[in-house]
Amino acid sequence: MKPTFRMLLALSPSVLLGNAPGTTTVTIDLTGMRNSTGMIYACMTAKPKAFPKACDADPDRRTASVKASDGRQLVIRDVPAGRYAIAVLHDENGNKKMDMTLFLPKEGYGFSRDAPVKMAPPKFDAAAFDVSAGKPVHMTMKVRYI
Repeated sequence: MKPTFRMLLALSPSVLLGNAPGTTTVTIDLTGMRNSTGMIYACMTAKPKAFPKACDADPDRRTASVKASDGRQLVIRDVPAGRYAIAVLHDENGNKKMDMTLFLPKEGYGFSRDAPVKMAPPKFDAAAFDVSAGKPVHMTMKVRYI
């Protein structure tokens, strides 16, 4: 049996957009980018101990990436309900890590809820936000440079 247009309309929007049932999408619009070179990476975790430096070690993390020249928006799909924090890196030289000079970042960074950076990266609670199943989240994050 061939799928008909009516059958496609009956599918839920999350199925058509690629989300698994009971999940949603987190969309991040980035501001403050100083150029369009390299890559932009986002890592989202629900584990306070993994945020922000050990996000890549969290097996349940959600990630997204885009060429900086392709736009200023990241989309993280299939996000189950929970409390999360996001760290963003503008990797200008494409080496997949935050380059440092002494103790200061050379590349752009940002955090959900635009959590402030004082003498160290923000704690999970300062950047955390809630996600409900089926309710898309749309946020703006500022990319900062030192």
